Amino acid sequence: MSTDLVSVDIGGTHARFAIATVDDDGTITLGKPETLHTEEHASFQTAWEDFRQRMRGSLPPRISMAIAGPVGGEVIRFTNNPWIIRPALVREKLGVENYCIVNDFEAVAHAVARAPDDQFLHLTGPDRSLTPDGTISVLGPGTGLGVAHLWRSGGDYRVQATEGGHIDFAPLDTIEDAILARLRKRHNRVSIERVVSGPAIVDIYQTLAAMENRKTRDEDDIAIWTRAIESEALAKERSEMPSTPEEALRIALTIFEGEGFVLLSRECGLVHLEPRWLADRVKPIADHQLTDKTFCHGLVSRWEDKHDDLD
Repeated sequence: MSTDLVSVDIGGTHARFAIATVDDDGTITLGKPETLHTEEHASFQTAWEDFRQRMRGSLPPRISMAIAGPVGGEVIRFTNNPWIIRPALVREKLGVENYCIVNDFEAVAHAVARAPDDQFLHLTGPDRSLTPDGTISVLGPGTGLGVAHLWRSGGDYRVQATEGGHIDFAPLDTIEDAILARLRKRHNRVSIERVVSGPAIVDIYQTLAAMENRKTRDEDDIAIWTRAIESEALAKERSEMPSTPEEALRIALTIFEGEGFVLLSRECGLVHLEPRWLADRVKPIADHQLTDKTFCHGLVSRWEDKHDDLD
């Protein structure tokens, strides 16, 4: 007998809803996701009602929520989103019987633990399956930076959610020094999340333009991303040098940008997780960048710098 529930992923910019079916053997089937913009809804409850209407007014009486931020306490606040959730009121406000709330990258780490090998794209390091024993770090940039750890041993595993995206940003070269200097003008402390996230593309773009004495447009991160992809294709056709938006995108990806999930394993090197529901969105844009030697070098440099004491 199968069980239906509403699966929700709530980030800083989007809330993604889908109906999930869990079979007795643990097999999960996910329906078509519905993506809602958080800024267009005053609260999670209004977003929930919007999704209910899209589902013709009927939803399963169970919900599982993955949230971009800490999930303990009587009031859950998001890192990059003004919504709040009071777990004690979930049943009453949403009209459900059961609910589960986890950190979003805790959920991703559980997915990593269960995903088959064909769901991963190797980037660099030894080309083999993820280690069956040991620790794997799971990172993913979006509106912020999610980080979790997955520990495996003897066929079992444990997941630890973290707030690792709030560690200090540590520049590796003069360009990253300039990015840090720009961000320091607005923030007393610059965490890696200020650089490794979608909105950071604007700061990277503006920094590169200032270093090269180029004029810039007043654009948001999505516009810069789109223009970078378009200009890259055109530059390849004409054998031209990359434009400032394209270079900003390359730099962003080198510092972990890409809105995919990156896994780092001490034993297995580096891989990129490619969930099937995300593949159509990420593959056309980022796969060629993720396998680029510059991107891989950036990852390896940071990994080796952090773990010199372990060699």
